[in-house]
Amino acid sequence: MAKKTKEKKQVRMGRIYVSATFNNTVITITDEEGHPLAVGSCGMFGFSGTRKSTPYAATTTIIGTLKKVIDTNGFAQAVVYVKGIGPGREASIRAIRSAGIEVDKILDVTPIPHNGVRPPKERRG
Repeated sequence: MAKKTKEKKQVRMGRIYVSATFNNTVITITDEEGHPLAVGSCGMFGFSGTRKSTPYAATTTIIGTLKKVIDTNGFAQAVVYVKGIGPGREASIRAIRSAGIEVDKILDVTPIPHNGVRPPKERRG
């Protein structure tokens, strides 16, 4: 029985989701419908502990993940969604631009509480 080889689909346009927390930076690259093509985090690229939360780790992660998608799928144009306020936030946007990806939009999707939780009861006594 012949082994099936999964053919790589060519995806020119897509989305890049960057989640920059205080401890890590996670990138997900999807096609236009939202089906993931590649995922990368600072831990996957050999960073551990406090080194994961540096702008350099975020840059290395973004460039490595984008290079994989550009080589296999021909990725060239993207809309970038950035979430969080970690140190890898600005570095990741710079890295996406330097990797040769044509950026259509950069959207901030950080969740912001509109009212927050209920405050604690007043102390008695």
